[in-house]
Amino acid sequence: MRPKLVVGNWKMNGSRAANASLLAGIVAGLDNAQATCAVCVPAPYLQQCVDTLTGSPLAWGAQDVSQHVSGAYTGEVAASMLVDFGCQYAIVGHSERRAYHGETNEVVAQKALAALNAGITPIVCVGETLAQREAGQTNVVVAEQLSAVLEVLDADSVARIVVAYEPVWAIGTGKTATPEMAQEVHAQLRAQLRECNSEAAECVAILYGGSMKPDNAVELMAQEDIDGGLIGGAALKAADFLAIIGAAA
Repeated sequence: MRPKLVVGNWKMNGSRAANASLLAGIVAGLDNAQATCAVCVPAPYLQQCVDTLTGSPLAWGAQDVSQHVSGAYTGEVAASMLVDFGCQYAIVGHSERRAYHGETNEVVAQKALAALNAGITPIVCVGETLAQREAGQTNVVVAEQLSAVLEVLDADSVARIVVAYEPVWAIGTGKTATPEMAQEVHAQLRAQLRECNSEAAECVAILYGGSMKPDNAVELMAQEDIDGGLIGGAALKAADFLAIIGAAA
């Protein structure tokens, strides 16, 4: 069995005071956690993670990373800078980055490569919109998104990524993907990884990012190819986040 991974994506939420309470609550409940756990926080709070989480079982990471190593890219954050703050993970290609910032599959691929080159694990997000699902394009869309990343990696690097499937239509909309619907896409992604490196495909974590909550986490993570979750809103409440982590046992 692949070990489970649960990652909280705080998105653009938090304050120093709120973060202190949230992180303390999470760490206090991790004594018997069976899953690997992390939080991806806004860049200004990375130092707070260093100060608060060093030596704890909770890892931390960034919500984005530049595809550029350094230079005149105002507002960008390089992978080497994230390394300075002890980041183990960086989310790349989140649906919000694709939709609101126009990130293409090719840009996402370069961001994943930049993270890997710095020793950071990229969490590569893929997923379809409601219009794409209703048009029967789910398989094609997610395959193209993952393929762009795999094309820039050598076979050995495949084992060093995490993939997150986030059906955009099921995030904060009240619509839900059934565990069986999610598993179908996860199985397709695993098969695609297998074509690049069959051995690596069996160890790559594929997370579900479609509004995983305490009341559906057990059933979702019981599916063969769902190896954990990329958690949004529920990651902002220590009790909910810990309940999801507990479901990964």
